[in-house]
Amino acid sequence: MTLFDHRRKEIARRSAPLSARMRPETLDQILGQQHLLGEGKVLRRAIEADRVPSLILWGPPGTGKTTIARVIASVTQSHFETISAVNAGVRDIRAAVQAAKDRLGMEGHPTIVFVDEIHRFNKSQQDALLPDVEEGTVTLIGATTENPSFEVIGPLLSRARVFRLEPLADEDISALIDRALTDPELRAGEPEAVLTDEARALLIRVANGDARHGLDSLELAVASTEPSEDGARVVSIETVENAVQQQSRYDKTGDLHYDTISAFIKTIRGSDPDAALYWLARMLDAGEDLMFIARRLVIASAEDVGLADPQAIRVAVAAQQAVHLIGMPEARIILAEATVYLASAPKSNSAYVAINKALADVRDTRNDPVPMHLRNAPTTLMKDMGHGEGYKYSHDFEDNFAAMENRPENVRGHRYYEPGNQGFEPRIGDRLRRLWKDGRYGRPPVDEEK
Repeated sequence: MTLFDHRRKEIARRSAPLSARMRPETLDQILGQQHLLGEGKVLRRAIEADRVPSLILWGPPGTGKTTIARVIASVTQSHFETISAVNAGVRDIRAAVQAAKDRLGMEGHPTIVFVDEIHRFNKSQQDALLPDVEEGTVTLIGATTENPSFEVIGPLLSRARVFRLEPLADEDISALIDRALTDPELRAGEPEAVLTDEARALLIRVANGDARHGLDSLELAVASTEPSEDGARVVSIETVENAVQQQSRYDKTGDLHYDTISAFIKTIRGSDPDAALYWLARMLDAGEDLMFIARRLVIASAEDVGLADPQAIRVAVAAQQAVHLIGMPEARIILAEATVYLASAPKSNSAYVAINKALADVRDTRNDPVPMHLRNAPTTLMKDMGHGEGYKYSHDFEDNFAAMENRPENVRGHRYYEPGNQGFEPRIGDRLRRLWKDGRYGRPPVDEEK
């Protein structure tokens, strides 16, 4: 390295964001992820034993995926090769792999190929890397914020261990802040800076487990604070509020999108209106598509409330239409009302279960002809052939009901709909049992059988 190279790197280091300057260089310097890197944990043991398999680090931004990959390379004395999932083509990947082979053969140094945002790797890129990962020519470390099972091809995924990283705890973020403020080499600014208790609390909260966001927000807040007469920089909560850029992790195409709507629906199903409102608020605050939320409410009204409260679907559809007309901010009230109604309503999934059973029967059995008495007979020829013969018009009979066998012979007797016991649905069950005295919906009470 020349003097100029050294000077260039030193200038780049000093101008780098605080989060980059504070990047840990050893396992012990890494905060958080103790379930993976704590003493005796599987990933730490593999690193210390220099037996690191190809792996994929899956977790939110700022949880240390790149840092862990670099530390692994350092501890195992491996060459660290970064490949861009966005910019690198198949030719670039093959060139990196060939260089790794040469390095291993001539110098005996293994290579770690680090692919950030591996979920953006297309199939051709992954296929180009697969043979050498399989043979152990290179060790792959992929980093992703998205579920790798959706985007990483099966053969590559099967040859890599997936480790889930969690957001840093508030105590970890606080410890990072202390390091940044007190370490002469790393502290966020000159002269020495201190945070008020309120400013620290806000900074930790908005970091939301993201070390990079927390440190870079701290750096901006300190830089925005003028020194007092005694030379100290006291960072106030107002300064932090002005410096912090609320960066939502909510990606409308990412994991958090699907996880949040899942939590929303499951808390409605679980009859927990407060929890459902919380997840609704999370989606609204993140700018989720209002019609997407409204459509999910309509689905929940049929799938989870169902016939226990037949009015639920009317409420949900009305909410969907109103949201379409109104928009934000008032749409939040409409969505909240529908959410509380559905979460508080009695629950039944009988219709959901019934149609799935019927579909399974259709797929698993022969498609027998429609029974003759149910066939349409608009012409004399059809009547002569027996179409419609034996059909009983329900309105001509007591209770507007005529017992007939209305399914093909091969699926007769198969049960699909089982009336539930919540809300309105017991009344439905009672009526069906009274009408169908053959017991297909259960036997009616003794007094009704007389």
